[in-house]
Amino acid sequence: MSVPNEFMVITASNGENLRLAERFKKIGQELGATAEVLDLTSLDLPLFNPRVNCETGNPAIISDLCHQMAAVPRWVICAPEYNGSIPPVFTNAVAWMTKENDDFRSLFNGRPIAMATFSGGGGMNLLTSMRIQLTHLGAQVVGRQLLSNKEKPAKDESIKELLLLLLQLNPLIS
Repeated sequence: MSVPNEFMVITASNGENLRLAERFKKIGQELGATAEVLDLTSLDLPLFNPRVNCETGNPAIISDLCHQMAAVPRWVICAPEYNGSIPPVFTNAVAWMTKENDDFRSLFNGRPIAMATFSGGGGMNLLTSMRIQLTHLGAQVVGRQLLSNKEKPAKDESIKELLLLLLQLNPLIS
């Protein structure tokens, strides 16, 4: 089964990580891939609350988001480190998406995902935390990751190499 040469870059920041996401998209297109950027900060996602979820179910925006993300076989996640971990906008989106149906792993299970960060802090805590979370959800997390900051900006060659690794992976079919 041939999987289209496409990916989505999901960003959990409207600052440096959005700019990093745009670089991933541009370099991916130069490699001949189809790429799009999804900025989670531009969405009006309500705060996940299990009581609200039990009473009213998922809001329509979550269903639309899940369909949009499910349509693309591979993802790159660009996020900053927040308080030594994952940014709230990403955690909130994941919490809602894992409640979309009876199998909380369905959107992530077997999906190839690469991770990158531009962080004012270290960034490694974010990458470690995201790797644990995404692996728990069943994703194929690329072994290589990209960590950048003001003192160590991301190099185009590093972005290209990470994308080449990601684009070799196909979603696992269960």
